[in-house]
Amino acid sequence: MKDLMGLMKQAQELQKRMQEAQEQLEAEEVTGESGAGLVRVTLSAKGEMKQIELDPSILVASEKEVIEDLIMAAHNDAKRKTEEVQARVMKDAAGGMPLPPGFSFPG
Repeated sequence: MKDLMGLMKQAQELQKRMQEAQEQLEAEEVTGESGAGLVRVTLSAKGEMKQIELDPSILVASEKEVIEDLIMAAHNDAKRKTEEVQARVMKDAAGGMPLPPGFSFPG
C-alpha cells in the first residue's frame, strides 16, 4: 500500500510540473528570421503566432512572391525553435524521466 501511495504522490508531482511547463511554454517566445532579418516572425513556445515584422524596404508590389516566401521561411525557422524549447522544457518538467520517442504532452 505504501508503494501505491508513493506512486500516486509522484504522479501528482509530475502532473504539477507538466502544468507549470505548459504555462512556461505559453509565456516564452521565439523569433524566426529570413532574408538576413528582413522578415521576423515571433511565436509563443507553444506555436501561437504573436507578431510579424517586415522591413519596409521589401514592401514592393512586384516582390509579392518573394515576401510570401520570406514570411514562410521565417515562420518555419520560428517553429523549429519552438520545438527545441518544447523539448527542453518538457525534459526539465519530467525531472530527467525518460519519455518515449515522439511523446508530447497535450497543450
